[in-house]
Amino acid sequence: MSTELDPTASGSPDAQLPALSEAEKLRNAKKASAAAVAATSLEWYDFFIYGTAAALVFPQLFFAGQGTVMAQITAFATLAIGFVFRPIGAVVSGHLGDRIGRKYVLVAAVVLMSVATALIGLVPVTGNWVAAMLLILLRIAQGLAVGAQWGGAAVLAAEFAPARKRGLYGSFAQLGVPVGVLLANIVFLVITAWLTDDQFMSWGWRVPFLISILMLPVGYAIHKYLDETPAFQQMQAEVAEKKSHEPVAQKSPILEVLRKHWQTVVLAGLANVIGTVVFYLTITGALQYVTKLNGVPRDAALLVILVTSIVQIVVTLGAASLSDRVGRIPVFTAGLIGMTVWAVPMWLLIENTSATNMGPFWIAILVSGITMSLMTGTQSVLFAELFPAEVRTSGAALGYQLAGLIGGFAPMVMVMLVGSDPANAIRVGVAVLVVGVLGMIALLILRARYGTNHMATE
Repeated sequence: MSTELDPTASGSPDAQLPALSEAEKLRNAKKASAAAVAATSLEWYDFFIYGTAAALVFPQLFFAGQGTVMAQITAFATLAIGFVFRPIGAVVSGHLGDRIGRKYVLVAAVVLMSVATALIGLVPVTGNWVAAMLLILLRIAQGLAVGAQWGGAAVLAAEFAPARKRGLYGSFAQLGVPVGVLLANIVFLVITAWLTDDQFMSWGWRVPFLISILMLPVGYAIHKYLDETPAFQQMQAEVAEKKSHEPVAQKSPILEVLRKHWQTVVLAGLANVIGTVVFYLTITGALQYVTKLNGVPRDAALLVILVTSIVQIVVTLGAASLSDRVGRIPVFTAGLIGMTVWAVPMWLLIENTSATNMGPFWIAILVSGITMSLMTGTQSVLFAELFPAEVRTSGAALGYQLAGLIGGFAPMVMVMLVGSDPANAIRVGVAVLVVGVLGMIALLILRARYGTNHMATE
């Protein structure tokens, strides 16, 4: 995995595509990276504003009759539903991405996410099951969209990237995560600063959702100005070459990845679970904990997450660049170990946070964000390198969304573990510690048995 990548092209000599100059390759790589970070930033913005609203708004508006703790659990349950459908989005998009192209899948995901998120901003607060069902249906659409976009964006950026800078260029798909969190928190901070609490709860919370319709031009730009990746074009050329000599039945990418690479998918997902668990606990769970149980003002808590997102952007790029020199696995492992070791201290610090003592919260979230970014910066390229081109979108997306499926329930589980007693925070830390240990075991097995870099000769 950590071997130096060889830029030599692969494939049948008869199916080789016209060679591009180095300047053209670099220009395409920059366009692909820009498309990946733009699409994923806006996709994750949409996904994350739901998490923020589920922590701060939805319990009071849609589930108020259930009691404080149950209303919060129900709100986080609707958040988790999106994660259940992310693997389904990954399956469908992976199949299509490996069949018709990475670009088209990414564009479709952007359009679906934009429309679904804007419609959430129009859901009426009716006080009955109708509003809740509308939220759930639109959250399912968000889950399908984000499940589809990650595989397309990650593989697109990695396949366009220069071989010896694949970590750096490929990380732009992951850079959308902290950028999306940053955008979401800026929007919420601006709205809460301008509006009274009553105005925010009445209509202000809808604004972050409604402005998501601005994503549509991004989808159009990707469709119009970005080509398909060289690896996908090469694969299509080889398939066409084979069909010209004799009929060839094209196999289903998703069935192929489940038949030949299911162990890699499962191990990659398990190794990455702690990253998704810590991430969603940080941006939604910890936010709910300190505002509802410790009396921390909403804007003060959002500011900590906003600043942490800025730090994460820098660390993510640094980790990605480092992975081009020392390998993906060592950097990824450092992040995994860091989050595992920090799990219990982080939640002890959060427990001791108050409106007049924000220092523990700043330390807890900043250190968590830094360790998380070591994993984030290497994740997309590492997953892409685990699978051959013909099943790459399917395999990478499934591994990533498997982790997301588990991590998405973390805020809901946190509320169950803590209840209404802030002193129970250590239970959350211990649970994260256990997840981290399991992730280390999975990564050790993955490294020993399935460490082939399938992009080394592309």
